[in-house]
Amino acid sequence: MALPLLPGFSCDRNLGKEKFHKSQHWGFCNNVAMLVAEDKPGVGGEPLPGQKLKPKYSVFPEGMGSDVPAWIAFDKQVLSFDAYVEEEVPDKNQELYRIRHCKIYFYLEDDTIQVLEPRVKNSGMAQGTIVQRHRIPLPPPQEDQFYTVDHFNINTEVVFYAQKYKIIDCDQFTKNFLRKMGVRLNPPAGRPDDPYTKERQKIQDSMNPLRPYERIDTLKQFLEHDGHVLRFFCVWDDPESMFHDPRELVLHYYLSDDTIDIKEIMPVNSGRDTVPLFLRRDKLPKHAPTGLYQPGTITSRTVLNVFGKLAGNRGRYLLDNRKTGEVHQEFYRDSDLKIGAIINVWGRKIMLCDCDEFTKEYYRMKYGIQDFTPVPYKAPPPPKPEKIFPPYTGFGSEEDSLCSCMGLLPKPPQKDFKKFMEKDRSGMESNTLRFCAKLVTDSPVDKDRKFIISYFLSDDTISVFEYTQRNTGILGGKFLERGRIKKPGQELFKSEPSEYFKAQNLFVGATVCFHGHNFLLVDADEYTFNYMEKHANEFPVADIGFILKKLKDLAEPHSREIRQLFAATDPEHTKVIQYDPFRHLISSITGGAFSEHEIMTLGRYYGVRDEYEMDIHFLLAVAQEQLKKNSFENFEQLSAVFLYNDREKLGVLPQDVCRTICKSFKLPLADGDLQTLLTVFEDDHKQVEYKKLVDGLNWRENRIPAFQTIKVPLKNEDDWSGQPLSLPVKGIKYLTLLDELFGKEE
Repeated sequence: MALPLLPGFSCDRNLGKEKFHKSQHWGFCNNVAMLVAEDKPGVGGEPLPGQKLKPKYSVFPEGMGSDVPAWIAFDKQVLSFDAYVEEEVPDKNQELYRIRHCKIYFYLEDDTIQVLEPRVKNSGMAQGTIVQRHRIPLPPPQEDQFYTVDHFNINTEVVFYAQKYKIIDCDQFTKNFLRKMGVRLNPPAGRPDDPYTKERQKIQDSMNPLRPYERIDTLKQFLEHDGHVLRFFCVWDDPESMFHDPRELVLHYYLSDDTIDIKEIMPVNSGRDTVPLFLRRDKLPKHAPTGLYQPGTITSRTVLNVFGKLAGNRGRYLLDNRKTGEVHQEFYRDSDLKIGAIINVWGRKIMLCDCDEFTKEYYRMKYGIQDFTPVPYKAPPPPKPEKIFPPYTGFGSEEDSLCSCMGLLPKPPQKDFKKFMEKDRSGMESNTLRFCAKLVTDSPVDKDRKFIISYFLSDDTISVFEYTQRNTGILGGKFLERGRIKKPGQELFKSEPSEYFKAQNLFVGATVCFHGHNFLLVDADEYTFNYMEKHANEFPVADIGFILKKLKDLAEPHSREIRQLFAATDPEHTKVIQYDPFRHLISSITGGAFSEHEIMTLGRYYGVRDEYEMDIHFLLAVAQEQLKKNSFENFEQLSAVFLYNDREKLGVLPQDVCRTICKSFKLPLADGDLQTLLTVFEDDHKQVEYKKLVDGLNWRENRIPAFQTIKVPLKNEDDWSGQPLSLPVKGIKYLTLLDELFGKEE
């Protein structure tokens, strides 16, 4: 039951309404007030009572396509209709009407229409675009409206500017689109033929050419083989040459028009004039040279004058299909060319000796030829004289002096720029091997001196610094300038290049001589050990596989005694022994055949590493301090990349993925520190909680004050004071080593 329209009982009809503008219905035309728009809505855009607004554009059913505007949803979508126009021809007796076929295109994005008529050769009519693309109004009395998609169907008529177009069919896309809109398509209508066009075609088919015509089509061959060239390597033994030397030629056969050109290969210092071509490109006759022909003898067609000269000097000519009196010339074709064949090039006998891979494949596919054995035509080249360089003079470097002997214009020696770019310092990768060394001397003063030897992998240079010690009376610092160092025992003034120290010559336990000073390498930093183990194929002393094989060859005959020795060293049966007893056992077993570095590699591989319980707050404080020093602030981007890689949005990622992302952002943290941080933030399933990791590293928002007391020092493999390092292992798991050497003991 509705409430009566009484004061206080009726609700506000404008409740929730936001638009109250009023449309302009009246205006002035020629200074006369008149109604200018009957279809405009009322207040707020709502239709007036009884008013039905006419749609200005095509209205598509709901749920058809996306909710975006039509100019986006139907972009580049066009309905295509086949139609024709029947025109009256009042000024010609040959035709009373004319049928003109055309295409009607309806653009769905903006309801524009375009009419095109296909161009017909020699039609005499302006064809192409009949109606430019625009919105076309409906015929009177509805000229205030425009054509929409609802006005089109098969077997219907549309009127564009008083011209009737009969739609007979449409393409498949248009049919599917109209069916989706609910339009019931009419059956296609037949396409009528133009009577005048049919009559012209009938006359044209019955006519014979007035002039002799013979079609010689070479376009197909050109289109199929344009750019395809057969190449043969030839030789011509010129009998009239003074020295009777063979002359090398290259023959090109062009498949597009069966022409040939030949180019001569001029050897260096031959004394002959260089010419562009030995034979210019043209068809090559087989039987040449022949006598000269009269002009007009060689033609592509033979024409006969049937009636001779009649009145007015006008004759009748006929094409001679039998080609009477034609001069037949035989030219070389691709079937005549093969390896070992001798061809006649205007009286010169040229032998085909070899061909390239494209030519071989062409003959293999077309003619089935499989044998392409080349004909030897070149004499073996004389042996190159050995280039002897003068000995080193002592001025400048050896490389610089050698470059002055390589050519008339001396050039500076080239450096290995690729190696420099690969091995130069980048981020936390120093690419520098550093060793702790001492002098090999009997002098009591020099025995306790300590040195740091740095080997730079980017340019194979070495520098030596002496560690400063108090109360020794020796000033520390730079001991040897950075540079390449020659190996001792080499002759100074010689022709061969000198040998320099390489990275493989430096390892713990090695003795090296730098300019008369003998150094014993006693230790190395953590980065050096890690680098050499990572590139074990370059450093045999750090290759655990090579070391085990070497140890197995030496110790396998005495496996039982070796097991007893290791068991005697471990009386408590802990399966672990200290490094010093392990070192003495390996040295005694191998008889001094193992270097100190190889024993340390074994200890590092089978050792029990020190495990420290790291304080997470201290670890984050040190990491934040490092990030702050390097001005790293891209925490939002880092978090976004972590979130992007987390496809399932679980908040965790594998450790290797997190490590790769951190490396891509070039976090200024050492590899060991980054690995420890990722391990700290792992959950029970060995997945890293990346959100906590980023929040912990964010020194802008979650600043952790640095600790004054260091509980456990963070070990940076690139920071080293030069003091001898202790091996970071508590003990050696010798049973694992013995099992891998001799197999498990029963």
